Amino acid sequence: MRSLIALALLATLLQACGPSREAPARRPNVVVILTDDQRWDAMSCAGHPFLRTPNIDRIAAEGARFANMFVTTSLCSPSRASLLSGLYASTHRIVNNFTDYPADLAGYPRRLQEEGYETGYIGKWHMGEDTDEKRPGFDYWMSHKGQGTYFDTTFNVNGDRKLLKGYYTEVVTDHAVEWIKRPREKPFLLMLGHKAPHSPNTPEPKYAGSFDDVDIRYPASASALQGKPKWVEDRKSTWHGIYGPLFGARERSPDPSPEGEKDFARFLRAYFATIRSVDDSVGRVTEALRESGQLDDTLLVFVSDNGFFLGEHGMMDKRTMHEASIRVPLLVRYPKLVPQGRVVQEMVLNIDLAPSILEVCGAKPLHGIHGASWVRLLRGDARGWRTSWYYEYNYEKQFPYTPNVRGVRTDDWKYIRYPHGDGTGDRHKEELYNLKDDPLEMRNLIFDPRISWKLSELRLELQKVRNAVTRGTDLMPVDEGIKTELPDAKIR
Repeated sequence: MRSLIALALLATLLQACGPSREAPARRPNVVVILTDDQRWDAMSCAGHPFLRTPNIDRIAAEGARFANMFVTTSLCSPSRASLLSGLYASTHRIVNNFTDYPADLAGYPRRLQEEGYETGYIGKWHMGEDTDEKRPGFDYWMSHKGQGTYFDTTFNVNGDRKLLKGYYTEVVTDHAVEWIKRPREKPFLLMLGHKAPHSPNTPEPKYAGSFDDVDIRYPASASALQGKPKWVEDRKSTWHGIYGPLFGARERSPDPSPEGEKDFARFLRAYFATIRSVDDSVGRVTEALRESGQLDDTLLVFVSDNGFFLGEHGMMDKRTMHEASIRVPLLVRYPKLVPQGRVVQEMVLNIDLAPSILEVCGAKPLHGIHGASWVRLLRGDARGWRTSWYYEYNYEKQFPYTPNVRGVRTDDWKYIRYPHGDGTGDRHKEELYNLKDDPLEMRNLIFDPRISWKLSELRLELQKVRNAVTRGTDLMPVDEGIKTELPDAKIR
């Protein structure tokens, strides 16, 4: 009898002290809003002088803004693949805008799907131009071939192809809101891919004249090219430069005349006007989450695939390692983790998104990736975080559009190396900037003898960060043309 009483007491104690019988907490939903070609400063919360983005700003105010978010390859498809996989382009092998995401390559959507999430993709996919078929990792699919159009795009909606009339941003937002409000038992991942502000920039009619009264001129750095490699000047008259066709916005090319500057101003006004519609979309998505009681249980991420030159250094487009090209927005809202109004200053990369989302969701991590989760940065723990990182661009075989690029960026310095040069000799193979003193990258210090020690240091650092990424994979032949006084510092 006593033994029975003892067993009963033991069972009671185990019940009281052991794990709760309550159902485990529901894992967070995830909504990732991805824009195309949006610079880091094209938001009012980042200090833009005339563009107002109140709904985007609200994510930053109620969550966190990463002030130093960069892409490891500034081109749409390579960067999108890095966002999904946590890998550099030289590893996932999507180095141009025509290669699709490999069906057998792991990524965070498929991992969440494997772990019980309902997954959906709505909008511009932009990997693999020739097919609109549903990609692995998604239960719901609504996308199209190639770039799509700002008005009246044909979408593949779960296998049913439909011409959906209307302005692109509105159309994809309508479907995203409807999808969010569906009843479901499982947590979900929704990726919403915007076309905006990609060229040819076509604003929604109600915003077409938004910035007509804003005076826009070429930036000061457009003509301050002394000390820059020769290809930078030559690029100005190509479709990657301010005198070129401006992605369909100008009939005359090349055009260095005052009329050309007016075309440039019209292009910029249209670029920023398309973001006003994106801001409306962010507001509608946020409100749909709020109305359905899911907002505070959702990890909401706003990010872009790469930056964009708006005349800096005489350039348009992206691809190079200068700041306007590589720096993008990253805003995160999730009240259970993210303190309101936090600004994270540490350098984070597109390869960090996948591991971060999986950590927040308590999912099995991806193995063998380059990225690291920034979740601990949101908690204020930056111990051991990266102080330098590697940039690569592996696409071009012609000049002067953009040479292939290798580079390293630290908090205060940037060293850029062009393995193939631009056909004009070794003199045009390197750039060096003190970002603390020269944030606009106006003065190339590569030939300044007073900082030769820093040049040697950064050449070695480039070797170090590149080796950490490539792990012995040689994408380029060894270039013996650039020497350093320090040993073992040959840069590839």
